[in-house]
Amino acid sequence: MNLSILILGYLLGSFPSGYLAGKFTKGIDIRSVGSGSTGATNVLRHIGKRAAIIVFLLDVLKGILPVLAAKYFFLSDSWQVAVGLSTLIGHIWPVWLNWKGGKAVATGLGVFLGISWQVGIATLGIFLIMLSVFRIVSLASVSAALALPLMMYLSLKATNVSIPFLVISLLAMSLVIWRHRENIVRLIKGKEPRIGHH
Repeated sequence: MNLSILILGYLLGSFPSGYLAGKFTKGIDIRSVGSGSTGATNVLRHIGKRAAIIVFLLDVLKGILPVLAAKYFFLSDSWQVAVGLSTLIGHIWPVWLNWKGGKAVATGLGVFLGISWQVGIATLGIFLIMLSVFRIVSLASVSAALALPLMMYLSLKATNVSIPFLVISLLAMSLVIWRHRENIVRLIKGKEPRIGHH
């Protein structure tokens, strides 16, 4: 059962929502335009708002479902973390798309909503605040990722969240920052586009 849910996490994580949105709406491979990411931000810039919202919601859903399945079958915290990581790996390196996927922000949100909804909501709040102030998705994403381990630590202190949950928050932060390394370079140079600009 544990292994089955782990595989389910990877397969759900690798569901190519952004790629399918590009193919079905404009007949394009979303990986060939913009940042090359299959995530909602690239979809927003090159396909449209409606498609981006759908992709975002699907990416969050495919993050939360495997973790909730692990909880439903009473898997340990360590197995829940393993399933969450498997889901993130599937999103970033999907088997269906030659290992080229998204940047793990929306799917990561789903994973943490499943693991600790309080931490997920708090991190989403930080993302939305940064996005509303600066209107730069990558800056909001990196800021939320950096805040994630702190949010999990505070939750651990308040509600006795387990150490494996803190570990996955550090790993998820590292993955998101690594996937945004080119964005970070552009942010430093002042060349990262804002929402509404290409």
